[in-house]
Amino acid sequence: MTIYLYPQNLKATASLWLWGMRDFVILCIGALLSVVCLVYAGLVFPAAVTLCFGFLTIRVEETTMMDYLGWAARFFLTAQQTYVWR
Repeated sequence: MTIYLYPQNLKATASLWLWGMRDFVILCIGALLSVVCLVYAGLVFPAAVTLCFGFLTIRVEETTMMDYLGWAARFFLTAQQTYVWR
């Protein structure tokens, strides 16, 4: 059996810069559609949605910004905090 050292014995997911390949393809298609909408219709909303998607899907060490925001919302808004006074 051959063991490869990089990337993680060839079991790691494909990524390009800060995004996974699926997210990067969606981001590129969204950017193209946003430019077309901006040029022909003058709409800025699709570009804003594409930029937000790009920010939320930045992946660092298999964790996205959307995961961090979900954890923060769960910690500060929905999870019950327990305090023990001694």
